[in-house]
Amino acid sequence: MTSTIGKKCLVTGGGGFLGKAIVQRLIGRGDKVRSFSRKFYPDLKEMGVEQVPGDLSDARSVIKAVTGMDTVYHVAAKPGVWGKYADFYRTNAQGTNNIIDACRCSRVSAFVHTSSPSVVFDGSSMEGVDESAPYPASYCAHYPRTKAMAEQAVVSAARNGLPAIILRPHLIWGPGDNHLVPRILARANKLRQVGGGENRVDTIYIDNAAEAHINAEEALRNTPALSGNIYFISQDDPIRLWDMVNRILAAGGYPQITGTVSTRAAWVAGALLELIYKTLGIRGEPIMTRFVAKELATSHWFDISAAKRDLGYRPKISTAEGLERLSGWLKEKGLIYHYE
Repeated sequence: MTSTIGKKCLVTGGGGFLGKAIVQRLIGRGDKVRSFSRKFYPDLKEMGVEQVPGDLSDARSVIKAVTGMDTVYHVAAKPGVWGKYADFYRTNAQGTNNIIDACRCSRVSAFVHTSSPSVVFDGSSMEGVDESAPYPASYCAHYPRTKAMAEQAVVSAARNGLPAIILRPHLIWGPGDNHLVPRILARANKLRQVGGGENRVDTIYIDNAAEAHINAEEALRNTPALSGNIYFISQDDPIRLWDMVNRILAAGGYPQITGTVSTRAAWVAGALLELIYKTLGIRGEPIMTRFVAKELATSHWFDISAAKRDLGYRPKISTAEGLERLSGWLKEKGLIYHYE
């Protein structure tokens, strides 16, 4: 087997939730790590991580970040369900193309790209689907559309010689989360269950997501024929979406959701809010969009057999243990809400 210890590794978005978790594992195994982000992170400096500032849309900055690296983990992206298409395209599509070009010039020997299951979401339930699921004919949000562009660019690059693997983690959460958990807790008193509540989804605990990326690099080096492959990764434990939301609320000290709204009503509200925000040029994000309404009311869980077989991936931290860790972290940070 090819040794991956002591490599020079770049993590784009190394100061972010997933990026930092990957950085910590790389340092732990003895790699020299560089992070490429738009801002400076003091905690990365404390870990001895070299930081190169820049934007993914700036090809020169990207080349500077990639030069001299053996491995690149491309984690950085513009997430979200609302915003200007140009902003999503510049970071997710153009930015990924810049990373690919720089990797080719620097002859990077392993490239792990973080994608999303949303690239194949067509608005209907996905239950136990595998990587053969096709891209939909259209998207109702810019994030999945531009992430699909990025994913296809990586597949094309792999076919033309770049050693690359693509991972699709779904709903990453855990201690340090700056996206999913905070959004749920911030809206705790306003949340309403969309639909009947029986729809199941995959999630993935942060440690498991980071470990899967390390597994992917090691598998790619040991089995080059895996290059170009796409893999769903998850807890391998589909859970009812609203049960998961309630368990996250409980971890934060909040009561469970009691109100409900029909899927149709949520979708219509989302469509109207999108129209209003676009027409009036309102800044900020609508509390509901068509994409979010569909995501909250449908099932989306995946067959991760390929990741188990090819990458040796197994989720080591269960959902129950992860929730305990999340609750402990929220308490440590003083983020527990005490209600009467």
